[in-house]
Amino acid sequence: MIFAIFAPLLLAFIIPLLSKWKHKVHTGWLILPIPFAVFLYFLQYVGADFQPQMVSVDWIPSLDIALSFHLDGLSLLFALLISGIGTLVVLYSIYYLDHKEQLGHFYTYLYIFMTAMLGVVLSDNVFGLYAFWEFTSISSFLLIGYWHHRERSRYGALKSMLITVFGGFSLLAGIILLSIVTGTTSIQGMVEQSDVIVNSEYFPFILIFLLLGAFTKSAQFPFHIWLPDAMEAPTPVSAYLHSATMVKAGIYLMARFSPILAGEPYVFIALSLFGLVTLTWGSYMAVRQTDLKGILAFSTISQLGMIMAMLGFGTKVALFAAVFHILNHATFKGSLFMIAGIVDHETGSRDIRKLGGLFTFMPISATLAIFGTFSMAGVPLPFLNGFYSKEMFFQASLDNTASGAFAETLVTIIPVLAVVGSIFTFIYSMYLFFNTFTGKSQVDELPKHPHEAPKMMLVPPFILVLGVLIIGLFPTIFNESLITHAADAVYGGEANKEIYFWHGLIPAFYMSIAVVVIGAIMYLTKSKWSGVYQILPGRLSMNRVYDWIVEKSETASQRITNTYMTGSLRQYMVLLLTAITVIVSGVLVKTSGINFDMAETASITTTEVIVTLLIAVAAIATIFARNRIAIILIVGVVGYGLAILFVLYRAPDLALTQLIVETVTVTLFMLCFYHLPNLKKDTSSWFTKSTNVIISVAFGLLMMVIGISAYNSRSFDTIAQYFIDNTYKLGGGDNMVNVILVDFRGIDTLFEVAVLFGAALAIIGMIKLRRNKGAN
Repeated sequence: MIFAIFAPLLLAFIIPLLSKWKHKVHTGWLILPIPFAVFLYFLQYVGADFQPQMVSVDWIPSLDIALSFHLDGLSLLFALLISGIGTLVVLYSIYYLDHKEQLGHFYTYLYIFMTAMLGVVLSDNVFGLYAFWEFTSISSFLLIGYWHHRERSRYGALKSMLITVFGGFSLLAGIILLSIVTGTTSIQGMVEQSDVIVNSEYFPFILIFLLLGAFTKSAQFPFHIWLPDAMEAPTPVSAYLHSATMVKAGIYLMARFSPILAGEPYVFIALSLFGLVTLTWGSYMAVRQTDLKGILAFSTISQLGMIMAMLGFGTKVALFAAVFHILNHATFKGSLFMIAGIVDHETGSRDIRKLGGLFTFMPISATLAIFGTFSMAGVPLPFLNGFYSKEMFFQASLDNTASGAFAETLVTIIPVLAVVGSIFTFIYSMYLFFNTFTGKSQVDELPKHPHEAPKMMLVPPFILVLGVLIIGLFPTIFNESLITHAADAVYGGEANKEIYFWHGLIPAFYMSIAVVVIGAIMYLTKSKWSGVYQILPGRLSMNRVYDWIVEKSETASQRITNTYMTGSLRQYMVLLLTAITVIVSGVLVKTSGINFDMAETASITTTEVIVTLLIAVAAIATIFARNRIAIILIVGVVGYGLAILFVLYRAPDLALTQLIVETVTVTLFMLCFYHLPNLKKDTSSWFTKSTNVIISVAFGLLMMVIGISAYNSRSFDTIAQYFIDNTYKLGGGDNMVNVILVDFRGIDTLFEVAVLFGAALAIIGMIKLRRNKGAN
């Protein structure tokens, strides 16, 4: 399982090498087998006798963080969607993206995202989930901004990054509180302690943080504004990220924690209310769009709102319908995004006002679009999977019970909002299909003469539409082998439900008929009432709010930054040393870390006092010296004096090391500073000099206190005995200091040498630069 999760990421490292042959073989063909192999791996678990699987590898054991992966019905459903649709997207992109594009970048980002999504849905450790969660934000940012030469692509990528990363930080806060309350980082362990979580004083904060994480990722109102702008990405990205995978990460999060949250009044109110508002607003705004992908973007928002609302209902029927619709939505919406990309690819336009009559030129694409749009609309036909889950949604909207004035009111308006949102869903579905493929042809206004797409480009949407039909005709097959297991995982128990096309003349069926009838009438009379968009939203826009927040944040940040980023090195050092002194001193006082116990110290001899005074005098003398060479020599006195102290304290090895380091350092610095002018007389004000003295003395005293306290404190067992016991045994040497430096601290020593090497290169560069200036 671990290899299946990380296989796309491992391949991502070599994709840039494979892309060198893109002019001979499209990079997509070379990497297509990997997601397909991952799909086949997870496909083997599908079946009525499926049993959850668990695998774990220690990551950070000291913090109880492991790469733990749990495959149950819910994660299996998502893993199949991620790998299966990922395979189709790669195949589709082979014909969508020309070999002149930066294919290495595109497929690298895509495969990083694939691993990130697999990690999200399979992680059992909450911190592992968070790590993968943020990788989805980063990789989606790169994919949305793939055409970075376009301003709108950069804008959409940044907007998605800011909103989803904000939600990611909120999620991190929530899982930290969950781990504190439960004492575990395992999601399954948290589910087992659901009562502890719900009764905790931190539960309101946990709920808010988790909701913010889920709402931002799954484009719930009012955080939905990033999704339409993300449509600037190439269509394969839209078909993958924004219909089947990334936008469902928030849905997955709520579904995964549903056994903990379901049944709580505030959860019911929050998810149901925001879900239904998102459903209604998204479907309402979709009718207003003129860009094909814009329509599909808002339709995705509305569909995600419907799923979120069903998770909020929390009943068996609602949770089963939510899981079922996750599968259905991935099939019909993925196919529609691909059809929209085909229309754009073959006509040069996505503007629905310029399209029309394309059925004649693109009969196969139009036929596939019929099944996708009618399934999305929930048209009651037995071969469309969208109707099944839509009718279950209506049934679930009628079965809610709740206590409390607001909750009871919400229960009464839930069916109304469900119908209203579904009516607009029907309208934008008909609008999408008929205004694109029927009516009068406007070939002269299109950049390209329309024609049917290449056959292989039609294969991915054909397979997805085939999924729509097979699920619609044989839902029981998918129910017993996949959907039931996923619904059980969400419900936290048995949530089995049979899927039937005909349930009799029940209220849910009447609601479906009402949607079709009213939706058809409103679609045919769209020109009569479309003026309502001038009133609502009119000039109101959440995008304006977002732009205002970003603009004001940048302005405020710039003003704050300008107060201390003045270009003055002295000011930087003053701020840095003051902050260190204040913070560290506060911590020492707060934790009683100051320890001046001198009971075990040796007596001080006259020779040691003289050497120490010499070092102190030399250090103070550096302040008053004006010649750079003199300063280096005086600093050398400090270093050589320290070597003498090592000798006096019977540490000849350290003394030799200090002598070598000091000699090399003094030599290098003398070589460097010899070519620089002498220092100028300090003309700073009395206040500046006083500030320098105060900060220097305070920081020096702090270092002294830390050194003495560290010597006297014994929070941990000393490591000295370990070196004594293992110097010869493990290091193979009798000189303990050398063995420590070369073997036990080999990497540290290597980096110390690298620092000296880097300093030498810098010195050589400075000398050459000065010589070149002199020559000019």
